[in-house]
Amino acid sequence: MRNPTSSSSLSSFVASSKSQKAERAPVPVVPLSEFGREMQAGLARSPRSISPKFFYDAAGSQLFDRICELPEYYPTRTELRILGECAGEIAEQVGPNAEIVEFGAGSLTKVRLLLDALETPKRYLPIDISGEHLEAAAERLKADYPALVVQPIAADYTMPLVLPAPMAGSGRRVGFFPGSTIGNFEPDEALAFLQLAARMLRGGGLLIGVDLVKAPERLHAAYNDAQGVTAEFNLNLLRRANTELDADFDLDGFAHAAFYNAPRQRIEMHLVSRKAQSVSLNGERFGFEEGETIHTEYSHKFTVDGLRALAVRAGFRPGAVWTDPERLFSVHWLAA
Repeated sequence: MRNPTSSSSLSSFVASSKSQKAERAPVPVVPLSEFGREMQAGLARSPRSISPKFFYDAAGSQLFDRICELPEYYPTRTELRILGECAGEIAEQVGPNAEIVEFGAGSLTKVRLLLDALETPKRYLPIDISGEHLEAAAERLKADYPALVVQPIAADYTMPLVLPAPMAGSGRRVGFFPGSTIGNFEPDEALAFLQLAARMLRGGGLLIGVDLVKAPERLHAAYNDAQGVTAEFNLNLLRRANTELDADFDLDGFAHAAFYNAPRQRIEMHLVSRKAQSVSLNGERFGFEEGETIHTEYSHKFTVDGLRALAVRAGFRPGAVWTDPERLFSVHWLAA
């Protein structure tokens, strides 16, 4: 038998040990961004989910702009029509010299109809989580409205934040929350956001766009468009994780799924695993069974009376309501 302490054996043993240690070396774990922390937590929970606010990196924001132009996606064009046709009445509610705070401002398209109707608006404070997209949109708006002070704020508007002090000579501070984004919140989150907005806008008001309950087939088509843009928008969340978090999602291994949950009056959007697979994120692996999902968005629908009741609970005083002839969508004035 060879002596295990012989020089050649010892050298082989040391080399083998070093090799095994190298093979067992842990994958370096790096500090994660907010997106990374929430993605990791979302994959660890059951059922799996991630906040829809992370849809909106630069690519996601551009995809959402495309969604708004789709023939099936009625909310944007319907809300724009309401804002255009009722702009004069809305301006009477807002008053002169207003400061407009837009939550989740995006491409700053709808606010132009409001600004055009208002009497000498003083300042515009758009808030959006996608800073790069917001800055580009704000520069375009500044060029078109040179008399308006435009101060973009890159932030998560669902969290408490301190706005700049009102400008000298300004009128009401009015929130603008179009697009029925309120529907993306869980009911308790929607109430919490409205309570936050009521405190922030005290003495002014909130102009909010709200999608209404309607035929399920109309809703299904809006979130499952024939061109597949909504599917691309949903899957971009995984693409973003691969790019920013060094994850290894197989984009072909997941499918977009959206359906209307009638009892809960909401669209539910998911990413569905097409097969049994595993994904790595920051040195941790997460297994998926075939058919397992990541929930990515709710889009709750409201009745007019239901939204007004929620506003009262949050501390607002409901005022005028504007709708289209088909009652697909509504715009509400809520006094703070």
